[in-house]
Amino acid sequence: MKQILAAFSFVLFIFSCNTNSKSLAKTEIIESSIDSIKVVKNPNFKLTKKIVLGKFDYKNDTTFVKISSEYSTKVVYLQNEVYKAFLKMLDSAKTDDIELKIISGTRNFEEQKVIWERKWKKYQNIKPLQRALKILEYSSMPSSSRHHWGTDIDLNNLNNSYFNSGKGQKEHNWLTTHAKDFGFYQVYTEKNKDRTGYNLEKWHWSYLPLASKYLEFYNERVTYDDINDFIGYEQAQKVKIIKNYVNGISAEAKEYK
Repeated sequence: MKQILAAFSFVLFIFSCNTNSKSLAKTEIIESSIDSIKVVKNPNFKLTKKIVLGKFDYKNDTTFVKISSEYSTKVVYLQNEVYKAFLKMLDSAKTDDIELKIISGTRNFEEQKVIWERKWKKYQNIKPLQRALKILEYSSMPSSSRHHWGTDIDLNNLNNSYFNSGKGQKEHNWLTTHAKDFGFYQVYTEKNKDRTGYNLEKWHWSYLPLASKYLEFYNERVTYDDINDFIGYEQAQKVKIIKNYVNGISAEAKEYK
């Protein structure tokens, strides 16, 4: 039995669509490994403000799955559908001798708050507006991060320079060419007149089949009144966090349907 399981280790996802356009798909995950078979079922649920703002516990939400340590550098959770797509991309990358490791995935409001407030303290000698802008070069305000959604992943390295030569350049070139075949797009490209907000992030890849729906919901329902409960939240409207950062993505990502 162990030999059979080893030969056919896989993650199988079965989705049945909900007729409500604001609902996520019903998901059943079946994980097989040498030592165990784990089955998790998840009922349909609707997108809510709390979900897009990151104010929920993804670790106890069966829409999310803890990914194998084989594919990550730490404990990472993703939405089931995103993980399935990543595994397909991973298999394709391996055939081209490209290694992909997830170094960050889902972060909820509280986790993003810890990052934000640590950096807020680090830059305490800068005026509040400039402090916020400094943090926002690479880190999101709580309630404005795509990482809240479980749709976005950081791959291999958190330095753009890593991807400019050698092994890192090969990895980025492969992703640029092939990642969209699996639904993943680099949303934080070089900034220009149409791409505002965060600096270039060659490591950040977003699963747009789901993320685009989350962004649409966010833009329809979230206001600046919803962005609060962390140090420096008063700067959200001043930096235009929704217009310039939440929507500060590549033209290709904005046009994705």
